[in-house]
Amino acid sequence: MRGLAITSLTLSHFRSHRLTRMEFDGRPVAIRGPNGAGKTNVLEAVSLLSPGRGMRRAATEDFARRPETIGWKIRATLDGFEAGHEVETTAEGVEARQVRIDGKAAPQLALARVLRVVWLVPAMDRLWIEAAEGRRRFLDRLVLSFRPDHAEVSLDYEKAMRDRNRLLRDQVTDPHWYAALEARMAAAAARIDENRVATLTRLAAAQDGAETGFPRADLALDFPEPEPEDLAAALATGRRRDMAAGRTLNGPHRADLAATHRDKGMAAAHCSTGEQKALLISLILANARALAADQGRAPVILLDEVAAHLDETRRAMLYDEICALGAQALMTGTEAHLFADLGARGQWFEVAESDGISLVKECSP
Repeated sequence: MRGLAITSLTLSHFRSHRLTRMEFDGRPVAIRGPNGAGKTNVLEAVSLLSPGRGMRRAATEDFARRPETIGWKIRATLDGFEAGHEVETTAEGVEARQVRIDGKAAPQLALARVLRVVWLVPAMDRLWIEAAEGRRRFLDRLVLSFRPDHAEVSLDYEKAMRDRNRLLRDQVTDPHWYAALEARMAAAAARIDENRVATLTRLAAAQDGAETGFPRADLALDFPEPEPEDLAAALATGRRRDMAAGRTLNGPHRADLAATHRDKGMAAAHCSTGEQKALLISLILANARALAADQGRAPVILLDEVAAHLDETRRAMLYDEICALGAQALMTGTEAHLFADLGARGQWFEVAESDGISLVKECSP
């Protein structure tokens, strides 16, 4: 199977990259170099070829190279779902980033029609032991890879909830002010829940049907209290309680993602650090397999410093699975030996830093 791929990438005044050009041939990509050289910035740029704020969730102005701060630009040529595409995303100052596809202005959501990107970054390593907000964000990113319209539904829910919360904080008691907002929230919540459940079902099937060296994770949605069948009615009933709290206490924004190491029957939060990382990798690979099965093309996979947390056997398993999937995976690491088992099956690049500028060159394994 041939995966979706980036065939060329140009970064202009993006983070530490003043001007970087990279050409790819669809194989997995190993990017090596010392800490601080600008490896992760390449992956972040690729993550911005999908809807949203990218893998670091940074503000638009933070992408600009300093001290110039003259704006930034990312340009890529894609081997997309049905054809080749030219994609460009750019911004100046604090302005919202702009997207152009094949020379025409487009909304960010349109990026999902030409490319799908999934990622795993070191900031996720504590996902299973930190607050539920991070796990919700992780889950919704998985959902977006299958159902890009999930972003619009989620935004509609959040906007209606913000308006309701404002009424609660202002101690408004007139039910007519609440009814329309609560109806909007309930309608959006039903679609959010449907999307999330469908994604968990799809990931479970992708894990069950795979030959993998990584542990399987059983996933479920968890709520601090039972989720009502009729959210609009529950919100109406709970207004007094919510007013005392100053916020909405029921709905999909309170959901948590529960994960269990299937073979051990142990909650992910109680697993070792290595097992927690392996469960995350397993889910990212399952996500990629499911997308490949559904769409006929594997997504682009971004794995930042992932090899450093795996032993030699697991690293070899990871590269074997990526190659079997036919995916273009961009992976970073500080040392060449971390990618030894990938060898000539991938492209190799080296990143160095000189006077605060990242320099990238293709190299041999």
